[in-house]
Amino acid sequence: MLPRWPANCHDRATAVKSKIIAAPAGAAGRFLPPPGCARDNGSDDERVVTPLSSGTAAALHGRLRAPGDKSVSHRALILASLAVGRTRITGLLEGEDVLCTAAAMGALGAGVARDAGGWTIDGVGLGGLAEPEEILDFGNSGTGARLVMGAVASHAITAFFTGDASLRRRPMARIAEPLQRMGARIVARDGRRLPLAVIGAASPLPITYRLPVASAQVKSAVLLAGLNAPGETTVVEPQPTRDHSERMLRHFGAALSVSDGPEGRRITLTGQPELKAADIAVPGDPSSAAFPAVAALIVPGSQVVIEGVGVNPLRTGLFDTLKDMGAELSFANERVAGGEPVADLAVRSGGLSGVEVPAERAPRMIDEFPILAVAAAFARGRTVMHGLSELRVKESDRLSAIAHGLAACGVKVAVADDTLTVDGLGAPPPGGADIATRLDHRIAMAFLVLGLAARRPVRIDDGATIATSFPGFVEAMNGLGAAIAPAAP
Repeated sequence: MLPRWPANCHDRATAVKSKIIAAPAGAAGRFLPPPGCARDNGSDDERVVTPLSSGTAAALHGRLRAPGDKSVSHRALILASLAVGRTRITGLLEGEDVLCTAAAMGALGAGVARDAGGWTIDGVGLGGLAEPEEILDFGNSGTGARLVMGAVASHAITAFFTGDASLRRRPMARIAEPLQRMGARIVARDGRRLPLAVIGAASPLPITYRLPVASAQVKSAVLLAGLNAPGETTVVEPQPTRDHSERMLRHFGAALSVSDGPEGRRITLTGQPELKAADIAVPGDPSSAAFPAVAALIVPGSQVVIEGVGVNPLRTGLFDTLKDMGAELSFANERVAGGEPVADLAVRSGGLSGVEVPAERAPRMIDEFPILAVAAAFARGRTVMHGLSELRVKESDRLSAIAHGLAACGVKVAVADDTLTVDGLGAPPPGGADIATRLDHRIAMAFLVLGLAARRPVRIDDGATIATSFPGFVEAMNGLGAAIAPAAP
């Protein structure tokens, strides 16, 4: 019998790291996934809830390195598994989301190994994924689940997907629809939600697919499915979204073209390439760097440097917006690592002013709106953020969670359709609220940051989910001078 999956989020990540091993010689890359990726080895009811509180902090000072980019980490594991040969990955985010993707790729046949210096992936080549013996459990990770669904869809295997309570509420129809056009079968409960089965196509079809809404996850799932289909698979997106998949596909040797036209951005992939192993250095995640960056802006007297941050132009919408608000923020030591632009981010505290954020910028900062809303609460004047419909289907209804949390902290806020309006105080908000994080790591971190500069401490009901994207967040922030501590249940 497999050992029980630890209920605590932090213990889960530790368990995955300790269980992932290289496949033995002669095993053709077969891999038994860590026990934590089988939902029947534990239940969501067994989660250990970790309330946290943040209070007024002294000035923040120092340097830190953001954890590895979550988006790049998922894609690195998946594409390395589909390549021929051995890929070495350094800087991989070792949060629960990514570790569950590592476990899934092992269950699908890749050899996955971790040592003190990084990760080694022995790929099975396109068409080489094996039918997993276990249910693939993606925890809280919509990115991992959706991208692996794409990879499986063009292999003649059946795989079962599940996740935690939050992920099982999130819609998968937007992924299922194009994958079914390519010949896969998706068997799911009402609403196309997890748990579900993907029955891959024996003869996958290339398609041209126009995204109904800008979504890097849907785009990437279709491109991953198109890898094992003959001919050309094309995705047309109405607005450019993060292009980590396109960059990494080229890094592994795929032929891919990108062009802009009146209908949007057109990405065309030539199917059935021979992907070749290629080492990857994962940059720091700009979405994670956003939290210490905004903390440094709103806590008086602060000066912080965040090293090795990915500055892909399709991920820097938050930094552009903060500069528009008057933030003293700059990039230094700009370079390229693993095909991605990287820089050190220097931030100094100072006054902010409200701005209008256009809808077309939303895809470049979709994960950063919770922390932008916190910055807006401290700014002078009104900040209006447009084009936020995608926040309704994240780990929680983030739009609702942001609005309720800010209101509880004494900030005037309004939601109308996909627009969020925050009337900044130009001074620290009252704070003093108990925030329901709704199992959402970014909501948890955003309101802990708010508490560092509010007039009264802010308490969140559960910080355990933070480990999905920023392991060691509390320790890193307190190392700069923050005051984040356990709170009474």
